[in-house]
Amino acid sequence: MTEKLLQMMQDKGYFNQHKKILVAVSGGADSMSLLHFLYNHQKDLDIQLGIAHINHKQRQESEHEETYLRHWAKEHQISFHYSAFSGKFSENDARTFRYEFFRRVMKDYGYTALVTAHHADDQAETIFMRLLRGSRLRHLTGISAVRPFGTGQIIRPFLHLTKAQLPETFHFEDKSNTSLAYLRNRIRLSYLPTLSQENPKFKEHLCLLSEEIGLMEQALEELTKDITITDLSVFQQQSDAVQLLLLQNYLDSFPDLQLSKGQFNQLLSYLRKKASGKVPLKNGYELVKTQTDFLIRQEESLSLSSPRHLKLGESITFEEYTLTFSKFNDNSNVDCVNIWSDSPITIRHRQKGDKIDFGSHHKKLRRLFIDNKIPDKERQKAIIGEQDGQIIFLYVSGRLYLKKNPENAILYGTVVIYKNF
Repeated sequence: MTEKLLQMMQDKGYFNQHKKILVAVSGGADSMSLLHFLYNHQKDLDIQLGIAHINHKQRQESEHEETYLRHWAKEHQISFHYSAFSGKFSENDARTFRYEFFRRVMKDYGYTALVTAHHADDQAETIFMRLLRGSRLRHLTGISAVRPFGTGQIIRPFLHLTKAQLPETFHFEDKSNTSLAYLRNRIRLSYLPTLSQENPKFKEHLCLLSEEIGLMEQALEELTKDITITDLSVFQQQSDAVQLLLLQNYLDSFPDLQLSKGQFNQLLSYLRKKASGKVPLKNGYELVKTQTDFLIRQEESLSLSSPRHLKLGESITFEEYTLTFSKFNDNSNVDCVNIWSDSPITIRHRQKGDKIDFGSHHKKLRRLFIDNKIPDKERQKAIIGEQDGQIIFLYVSGRLYLKKNPENAILYGTVVIYKNF
């Protein structure tokens, strides 16, 4: 099997354009199999290896695994690149952290390929997970064997092999892989085995479906490659089905835009109308539509003020507003906040995880912005007052949102917000 795997890699030419290869190694069975295989065939593939390892700090065993890999790399004279995850753990945040680390190592040390140990079972799990989550058809193509990444490519040479076909070698067992608390584990340990009882080739068929969808997408792109997507006279002449495809293709140019299905449908509906203008989208992007064409671009970045402290008896200027904290109780002003403490107030813009206490419930500002349809640029400009570690007011788009007043507290004064002219 090892010789067949080597021949397959050589036939596919995975490493023809690469010399310095960064191998992502967790210490588990798949990545250790990949590491040993590539190490044993460095000369055959004409590559030089480096190891990238992340300690997620979630298990006691992770320290031992890190030490083992560090010593293994030194013994085999392979560069070892290491980082540790910090902060509140989530699968998504950990994945983002890993791949940002891989990009940085590739850039700093001259690697042109990142190699990971994803295999056909991972592919089937990914496709099934996307089906459960209602992904669009084009996203059911699953994981690519080769695609651009960082300063080069990410390569997954095991992608057409099942886990059972991987070369066996020493590895560490991660007990979290058996926990049904994670969706991917439930898919791997429960859902797919159950469906495979109905059809033993169910996972294989998922992967074949993915490949077929990929070929269909490729064919459609080739058939529409001469259509100028952003020319409205051309775009609006197409059938609804072709318009949908063209817009999906165009949005692929903005991977961090991430429109939901509902937002996509709203955008498509707007492009079919005669109206023109600018429409804020999300994540700092906007649609600019004229009578003749349209484009999506990043909104001009705002120059935002750094946080400032507002003390009792003082006034400060923050963006285009003046805020005054005084004992004079001016409730006639609509933009007036009662203050129940004499502590300094931090005036700032929003931060990740911000929430405000309305008494009956706490609400994250992100959700408040969405529910009230506040444009992205206005969200960035929102003014937040924080006192004694809690948000006491939010001022955005000319509207004031207040924290619930404390019970049996002494009114110390007010903060009045004036717009400068």
